[in-house]
Amino acid sequence: MTQAPATPRRTDRRHDREIIALALPAFGSLVAEPLFVMVDSAVIGHLGTPQLAGLGVAAALLTTAVSVFVFLAYATTAAVARRVGAGDLPAAIRQGMDGIWLALLLGAAVIVAVLPTAPWLVEAFGASATAAPYATAYLRISALGIPAMLVVLAATGVLRGLQDTRTPLYVAIGGFSANAALNICLVYGAGLGIAGSAWGTVIAQCGMAAVYLTVVIRGARRHGASLRPDAVGIRASAQAGVPLLVRTLSLRAVLMIATAVAARLGDAEVAAHQIVLTLWSLLAFALDAIAIAGQAIIGRYLGAGDRDGARAACRRMVQWGIAAGLVLGVLVALARPLFIPLFTSDPAVQGPLLSTLLVVAVTQPVSGIVFILDGVLMGAGDGPYLAWAMVVTLALFAPAALAVPALGGGLVALWWAMALMMTVRMLTLWLRTRSGRWIVTGASR
Repeated sequence: MTQAPATPRRTDRRHDREIIALALPAFGSLVAEPLFVMVDSAVIGHLGTPQLAGLGVAAALLTTAVSVFVFLAYATTAAVARRVGAGDLPAAIRQGMDGIWLALLLGAAVIVAVLPTAPWLVEAFGASATAAPYATAYLRISALGIPAMLVVLAATGVLRGLQDTRTPLYVAIGGFSANAALNICLVYGAGLGIAGSAWGTVIAQCGMAAVYLTVVIRGARRHGASLRPDAVGIRASAQAGVPLLVRTLSLRAVLMIATAVAARLGDAEVAAHQIVLTLWSLLAFALDAIAIAGQAIIGRYLGAGDRDGARAACRRMVQWGIAAGLVLGVLVALARPLFIPLFTSDPAVQGPLLSTLLVVAVTQPVSGIVFILDGVLMGAGDGPYLAWAMVVTLALFAPAALAVPALGGGLVALWWAMALMMTVRMLTLWLRTRSGRWIVTGASR
């Protein structure tokens, strides 16, 4: 008896199950990451304002340093997922080990660069004379944990490529809990002050890296994959990461330009901008979780040589992105008057905040499409195009944003420039996915 062919509805349901199974745990692990800084802030905040200000400077530098290397997760996910799709698990894990070795090398390089230059970096970032010693101490100690942080990124990419987003969620929850307990014990119990908070974070990050390495090493031994560093494989991982590094730096430049322009608009505007940017980033976590599922699913389909499956999965995930964007947009628009007082009681800040959040709400469906297509092309290993598209987007956004104060515009105008940036990204990504050139099948691109 022959099996009935899968109907479009049945195919969509299968994709829905895959997306939910990967996206929900991914969302949990994404939300857990910023909680590290929030715990440090809550604990150090009771030590005094200079200590909290020092943490703010050091945390911003650390976040920038680590986020630059997020390609370790993205590129590894795509490469591992392709080999999973091709049915070659030993090669998939071997590919993941190359990414982990690259993470260790980059982490060591960052330590060598940060330790001697920490005072200069803190001063360049504008820390006050009272906050600078605390920022320098926190930065130097926390820098020792950067190799572990980068290993966590690469190993997370390995597990995502293996279609496992639950383990990263469990590790993130464990790391957050350990970080909170260690901060309290070392800062107050041991009386180490801000240094205790930094050591707590380093220990928690090293613990997370150790758990990830244990999981990956067990998988390598189970499937007979080599654990030794391979110069050719490490170099290939680095080459695959360069375009994604360009993409990430271009995106960071967009955010830095937006903040610089907001600062020129006035204190109330830059305060409102920071709140909007925080909420925008929080909304991005929900959309990025679906994009992470897209990286793993698309890479697997292409590795298996299933062009039709990749196209169908892409179409369904775009539908998910639009739907999620619409829901988030409606929630932001309706809830604005309720949550704005939680952030500020200053009417001068609340006014521009209320109007600007409406722009964010209206553009959420566009953001949904952008995040999903970004994830699809990452899963396809289409890094060079992503880099080119983001550079073009930056080139168009920069003059539009810089023109806002010159033309007498306010924060709302600046965020319409941000909406333009997202629209340009959507168009460039849509044109690429429609062309079909991203569909390159096989165990490697």
